[in-house]
Amino acid sequence: MRPWLTPKPDPEFQAKCAEICTVYRDAVTTAADAPTRTVSIDEMTGVQALEKIAPSLPLKPGLVEREEFEYRRHGTQTLIASFNVATGQVHGTVGDRRTEQDFARFLDGLLASASSDVHWHIVCDNLDVHLSESVVRLVARHGGLEEDLGVKGKVGILQSRASREVFLRDPGHRIVFHFTPKHASWLNQIEIWFSILVRKVIRRGNFVSTEDLRVKIEGFIAYFNRTLAKPFRWTYTGKPLTV
Repeated sequence: MRPWLTPKPDPEFQAKCAEICTVYRDAVTTAADAPTRTVSIDEMTGVQALEKIAPSLPLKPGLVEREEFEYRRHGTQTLIASFNVATGQVHGTVGDRRTEQDFARFLDGLLASASSDVHWHIVCDNLDVHLSESVVRLVARHGGLEEDLGVKGKVGILQSRASREVFLRDPGHRIVFHFTPKHASWLNQIEIWFSILVRKVIRRGNFVSTEDLRVKIEGFIAYFNRTLAKPFRWTYTGKPLTV
């Protein structure tokens, strides 16, 4: 099978890619000297709480592990999480939805977890909730910015998605966002951690309710932070790949 819809390339791909790779490269140094926190943020939506109808049969000599294909659905949950690029620590919340208010609440708690003199580099994708009015107002409040933000859809910083992005990417602010190019979520380090969560917890998990799913995800985050957390070895430099 071959896809027939080719996405339009992001005209700022190289610049955004190089910017994010530089932020990753400098994360450990700036964490010690500035101090600065560099975090990668994203969401896992629609995580299914699936309960197996019958227990799996364990591995035996001459037999692979066998798993029943039938399951019960108990609904879904959404994980909003951040990955600290310098330390590998993960902070996450699990809930029913991922709305503008949900993301703003998560971001508010994250920014409040550090003192007011800490600088932030936040890497995330171009989802609308990451460029919302609520996020702009949060950044202005936590960053001590008292300028007039305008009115959404009419005038000023809040006027449009583009004007909000310019504000959030402003390198002169204490809290600076770095947005991945379109169709380049592989640049977001939290995606690597999400793949770890899927392999360790979700793919082979058995969840009797959404509450059970939430508890097990939160339990794994705590376990990961205690025993496994470390920075990813990021080798890509942002330069064009050649053959």
